[in-house]
Amino acid sequence: MNSVDLLLHPVRLRVVQAFLGDRTLTTGELRAALPDVPVASLYRHVGVLADAGVLQVVGERKVRGAAERSYRLVLEAANVPADDLAAVSAEDHRRAFTAFVASLLADFDRYLDRGEPDLARDGVGYRQVGLWVTDEEFGELLADLRTVLQQRLANRPGDGRRRRLVGLVNLPGDDG
Repeated sequence: MNSVDLLLHPVRLRVVQAFLGDRTLTTGELRAALPDVPVASLYRHVGVLADAGVLQVVGERKVRGAAERSYRLVLEAANVPADDLAAVSAEDHRRAFTAFVASLLADFDRYLDRGEPDLARDGVGYRQVGLWVTDEEFGELLADLRTVLQQRLANRPGDGRRRRLVGLVNLPGDDG
């Protein structure tokens, strides 16, 4: 299976997103994070991702006679190469982007459902800005963002750290 079909599938995309932030999850914890995905479907997609090397088994224990595995995301394997993306149809991009946005909405709903949302206290924000930049300046901006994010990807849980989800979408304006 090519990386596009593997990673841009709506359920597998959500599974990968559940592991972001260097998380280790059991299948039970993953089921709790994705309660709307049927159990059999979830296990099948976890198996596909594990077979492809996107998820790695990092532990196993017996629970009521059955083996419960713990998985971790292999970040390097969870990316679609640019060459593969270039071959994706507009309709496939539309489906993948819809799954991505739906995941953002689900994350935001879970945040709101915890009760007493305080966006400033919790560091929650969403905004869109328009920038006038050349292609070169935009490339520099993306490189700067990659550098800033990369520096923090090595952080581990603890020391007062909370897992944060950062989503970025870049689109051209109507005029170009």
